[in-house]
Amino acid sequence: MTKKGSWVRASLVVMLGAHATHAEVLHTAGQDAPAIVDYPSDADFQRLRQQLTEQAETLAAQQERLAQEMKKLEDTQRRIKIMQGQLGMPVEINPQRLAQADESIYRGRGTEASSADRVDNVLDVATVFSQPSILTPKGAFVFDPSLQYSYSSSDRVSILGFSVLNAVLIGQIDVRSVNRNNWTATLGGRYGLTNRLEVEARVPYLYRSDDTVTRSIGGVAKADLFSSDGSGLGDVELAARYQLNLPRDNGAFYIAGLRFKTRTGKDQYEVDYDPNFNLPKELPTGSGFYSLQPSLSAVLPADPVVFFGGINYVWNIKRDVNATIPYQDNLVDYTQHIGEVDPGDSLGLNFGMGLALNERSSFSLSYEHTWIDKTEIDGHVANEALVVQLATLQAGFSYRLNKRTNLNLSIGAGLTDDTPDTTVTLRVPIRF
Repeated sequence: MTKKGSWVRASLVVMLGAHATHAEVLHTAGQDAPAIVDYPSDADFQRLRQQLTEQAETLAAQQERLAQEMKKLEDTQRRIKIMQGQLGMPVEINPQRLAQADESIYRGRGTEASSADRVDNVLDVATVFSQPSILTPKGAFVFDPSLQYSYSSSDRVSILGFSVLNAVLIGQIDVRSVNRNNWTATLGGRYGLTNRLEVEARVPYLYRSDDTVTRSIGGVAKADLFSSDGSGLGDVELAARYQLNLPRDNGAFYIAGLRFKTRTGKDQYEVDYDPNFNLPKELPTGSGFYSLQPSLSAVLPADPVVFFGGINYVWNIKRDVNATIPYQDNLVDYTQHIGEVDPGDSLGLNFGMGLALNERSSFSLSYEHTWIDKTEIDGHVANEALVVQLATLQAGFSYRLNKRTNLNLSIGAGLTDDTPDTTVTLRVPIRF
């Protein structure tokens, strides 16, 4: 290149300034290069910057919506896995996701609350969450055997006579202490006609034993022990339950139930009595009356707790017994004819909560209270008949043995004199 060419190139660089590229300088000097391009102004840069800012805000909003949708998807997947576990279907869990996820997602959101009138005896806590129905699924059968033991004791004092002074009694004092042991083995089953309607049947077998200590003071003190027992088929029960709603947004489930109890067991009017003790020689295994029990229950999931409660009414249907019972009063033998008997109806309520301990076990605590009206015989209130109140505080534990079998244990403590002191129930529901 000549000196003149170098001088021209240097001059062009000074004229074009920092905006000129090497190719532009060569083009100006007469060499092949692209033409000089006009650069955007400051106003153009501001518009571009504004567009980029708006696009960044739009992208951030879309990412936030995507994160919300992913959270909903994970929650749905979690619910599907819980449902699969309840239906006995295999559940696949990615170990990496399990390590990264919150522990509560896999904790099992979930008593077998009872029949619909006693939710804790029918519902396992884990079955309550994230399902369209908490009853037995359509076409599924649950075999529900159980074994129950109850113990009760009572003391009764009756006075036949009158007192002349506060410390002088003319007549007879009868003091009785009774210990009762009841064993009930039940074969039960539930079948889902639809996802919201199930039917149930329960066939109990009972063994009962009573030990009664009687001390009669009629001038000479004495103590007598009277023992009796009885065993046989109890009262068969049939029931149906219907889920009234499909709750949304963690709403409550409402369940209506209807239970019919037969009188297949031997009742108190079909056994022989000992006239000397006025006690049955053989203990009955049935109530002796048909009964119909409508109920309404509510179950509210609140992870990891389930709240439940219900109310029920038992209509005991009266019947003509037409029985004669011998008894003794003041060493004189009598007989009493019993015609139409109308046992008192009852009103009951229960409420409680179940707590998920982990994906396989749960704990429940509940309270039950029942009011039983007075019994009428031949249209009149029976002698010494009282309104009976039964109150039970019950604690339960449920453990999932495998995908089809649960182990449920409950312990009840009686809170009134007429309620059994202790009740222990073991159930092993198996889903098919």
